[in-house]
Amino acid sequence: MTLTDERNAPEVRQDPVVGVHATARITAADRGGVTTLPVLDGDGPFELRRLRARGTEARVCIIGAMSAPLGGDRLRIEATAQQGTALHLTSAAATLALRGATSAPATYDVHLTVADRAELRWLPKPLICAAGSNLRQSWTVDLAATARLVLREEQILGRTGEPSGHVATRLTVRRAGRTLLAQEAEYGPGAPGWDGPAVLAGHRATGQLLVVDPAFENAPPPVQLFGDAPGDCHAVLTPLAGPAVLATAVAPDGLRLRRLLDTVRAAVPRSAPAGRQ
Repeated sequence: MTLTDERNAPEVRQDPVVGVHATARITAADRGGVTTLPVLDGDGPFELRRLRARGTEARVCIIGAMSAPLGGDRLRIEATAQQGTALHLTSAAATLALRGATSAPATYDVHLTVADRAELRWLPKPLICAAGSNLRQSWTVDLAATARLVLREEQILGRTGEPSGHVATRLTVRRAGRTLLAQEAEYGPGAPGWDGPAVLAGHRATGQLLVVDPAFENAPPPVQLFGDAPGDCHAVLTPLAGPAVLATAVAPDGLRLRRLLDTVRAAVPRSAPAGRQ
């Protein structure tokens, strides 16, 4: 038998366990035909503010109370729209992903649950991936059969005049327990071909707009192309195998990306949730 002197054992170096771990929770409930917010629980970098309601819709603004996400952060937002409610979520400013004190990636997970005859709009400001940042972002959405969803996500790859950070995203949408959409994307250093002609082709802003509406069961919007001059802004709107449409867009910068997605949104037919017709 051989005994090992622990004092002479090779040293194993690990990054220190650093970073913020925080979960913010939002719940919308129906009270006599008006959406209320019985749960509005901010945490860590997430400060939640009620905005003035629009009709029966409750509106919440997410305010960044500190710099986040940084390397090693574990951030999560959980939002639930209960039956018959209307909930609008936005943010006060862009989310800026930065290099942290550890080489570990940051994670930013969004979980949305929308019950029957409810509507949820996830419309925050964009994510900016600063040089040296490393972020894994995910959206997981569970919809009831009669729920409606409007979800916009935008990434700006690097601040003005700097290279992009690294970002990996995953979007999973389930409707009535069945998968409606599951996709992944990866941009920045270490992602194969991300800046080539088959992906971004030199653009530095990309985003998506997903609209789920039971009214699309019988009348889905047609495929449409949007864009400016060649090589500038481009977007395609396509119906999914379900009552939903997905627009994917690229642009040279965040301003033109937002304008393009706003144009796409205006072209998508709107309808009220079943409980409000």
